[in-house]
Amino acid sequence: MSSRHHIDDFMRGRIIGKIEEGRKITDVARVFDTALSVVLRLWKSFKTTGMCSRRHGGDRVRSTTPAEDKYIVLSAKRNRRTTAQQVANQFLAASGKQISRKTVVKHESRFSLSSDCRRQLIWHENGTAYRPENTQEKDQYPTCSIMVWAGIMINGRTRLHVVTNGTMTGQRYIDEVLLPHVRLFRGAVGDKFVFMDDKATCHRTLAVQDCLDSKGIQRLVWPARSPDLNPIENVWDAFWRQVAGRNYPPTNKNTLIRALTEEWDKLPQQLLDNVVQSMVRRVECCITLHGRHIPY
Repeated sequence: MSSRHHIDDFMRGRIIGKIEEGRKITDVARVFDTALSVVLRLWKSFKTTGMCSRRHGGDRVRSTTPAEDKYIVLSAKRNRRTTAQQVANQFLAASGKQISRKTVVKHESRFSLSSDCRRQLIWHENGTAYRPENTQEKDQYPTCSIMVWAGIMINGRTRLHVVTNGTMTGQRYIDEVLLPHVRLFRGAVGDKFVFMDDKATCHRTLAVQDCLDSKGIQRLVWPARSPDLNPIENVWDAFWRQVAGRNYPPTNKNTLIRALTEEWDKLPQQLLDNVVQSMVRRVECCITLHGRHIPY
């Protein structure tokens, strides 16, 4: 449990937004690394006063007038997806008076649809999170999902492999990934080749390990539950943004496969090189956070 008890108004607003979304208070405390008692106290205060910001001493001079407060609120409501800094800039252009982002947050700090899950922050009044003007419909392709595999390295990548007709098993992993892709990379690089995959059950069967040993493929040993160490996660994120940003989004399985294949080939090699090279920084951060010895 975190010992942090002092949080700013912006963080208070994010915490309240999470709870208003329906998240459990214990989950919210864990997500924000904040003591459960602090979150409980904040939520109780919000339900009583309707405010997220801390109450400051009476001697503090206000940075805005009541009329300016109304202007800030109206600016946020005109475009509910604007940021606090953008509202502050608009206020400066209209009044010639400079205010901080925190001042804006203090006036309209109740927002939901948190960006922690790639959602877009919006301003909304208490109890209005799911009104039409505060939501945005997105097509998540609910009738079609496709599993893919790909490998990256500095100055190279594999073809994108589409897993069809069922789920990935240990034998399929050998037949469709290790032998046609990883084995060839091992042959091209030589003895210095080190293979990094995750700890999915199908990747960790005895048959898979026997295959790696027989082909002289050294597997990287890394901690469990540490996806941040895997550079491919950043690649998948950039890859999906490219697919989602196509002029003509895929509408069925065939067009989705074609879009995935085309966008994979378009990914800049420099991006792949950068994320592979970031492994050093990731490991250093992990060691800093968890000490010199990382448990495997």
